[in-house]
Amino acid sequence: MNHEFMEALEELEKDRGIDKAILIDTIEQALLTAYKKNFGAAQNVRVEFDKEGGDIKVFSQRVVVDESDLYDTFLEIELKDALEISPNYELGDIIEHEVTPMDFGRIAAQTAKQVVVQRIREAERDIVYSEFMDKENEIVTGEVARVNKNLVYVNLGRIEAVMTQTEQMVGEHYKAGQKIKVYILEVKKTNKGPQIVVSRSHPGLVKRLFEFEVPEIFEGIVQIKSIAREAGSRTKMAVKSIDEKIDPIGACVGPKGSRVKNIVNELGDEKIDIIKYSDDPAEFICAALSPSKVVKVDVNESEKAASVVVPDYQLSLAIGKEGQNARLAAKLTNWKIDIKSESQAGQSVSVDEDLKLDAE
Repeated sequence: MNHEFMEALEELEKDRGIDKAILIDTIEQALLTAYKKNFGAAQNVRVEFDKEGGDIKVFSQRVVVDESDLYDTFLEIELKDALEISPNYELGDIIEHEVTPMDFGRIAAQTAKQVVVQRIREAERDIVYSEFMDKENEIVTGEVARVNKNLVYVNLGRIEAVMTQTEQMVGEHYKAGQKIKVYILEVKKTNKGPQIVVSRSHPGLVKRLFEFEVPEIFEGIVQIKSIAREAGSRTKMAVKSIDEKIDPIGACVGPKGSRVKNIVNELGDEKIDIIKYSDDPAEFICAALSPSKVVKVDVNESEKAASVVVPDYQLSLAIGKEGQNARLAAKLTNWKIDIKSESQAGQSVSVDEDLKLDAE
């Protein structure tokens, strides 16, 4: 080792935040392993790394024992022999003797380099992990690196994230080089470095897009109370304003629909229903079933279940294609919703089970 190597360690400490003392300690442990592997595993040795000059020395260590207790000459030395070295030695003392091999410098340099490279990799992984942990549940812009079967790999700059099939939007196709906004769903620390899972289907993506697009939401004047989403098809979002002068729906839609249009374009023309939140369950359920009109709502607070009556000609609209409108309304309100037409309600006819939709 030399002064240049020590200067390099100092640079690593400054530029990458790798503690020099910890790095030297790691190098000493690695050198100890390297020595035992190449020159004798039976010995009890200590490696000393000169923190100023970078020199490496190896010392054997033997415990001073009584003649009758001597068992292993590699690890122990008789008291009479120890006293010949120094009259100050006593039983139990440790005697060190330099045993640095002639060609140990080459092995030391190679080992130290491996340790430094590995530590740099670990430090970089830690930095990336910390960076993206702070971005969990946030939106970032990435570039599709490649598509492999049902997985999409997204380049986020310093790391590749993965988007599984369940986190992809239905009907959306991805190709290499494509720029996309993704929601960071999960950041995990693994032995191979950080693993990041991103999503295009999570409701959080819609929420963050509205926070970026609508100043009133970002400032907290308009609150997003709940979101129900079937990615690639339709989203329902309930909003509330803490300022009576501001219309929460109007703020989200924007002038001439510009704000919501930008979000719809980002989501590939996914339909977005924005409704006004209410603390009154009946009123909230009525709004959630829009665009359908509602004649009557009976709520059962204890079971969080509601029986809804709609005009005969609005029944299919209230239910929606394949039950989507009612299903999203149930998820949005977190209430069980049983929908009947006026004719069915008047005749006390039980609604078909397919129309009973649970939010769960």
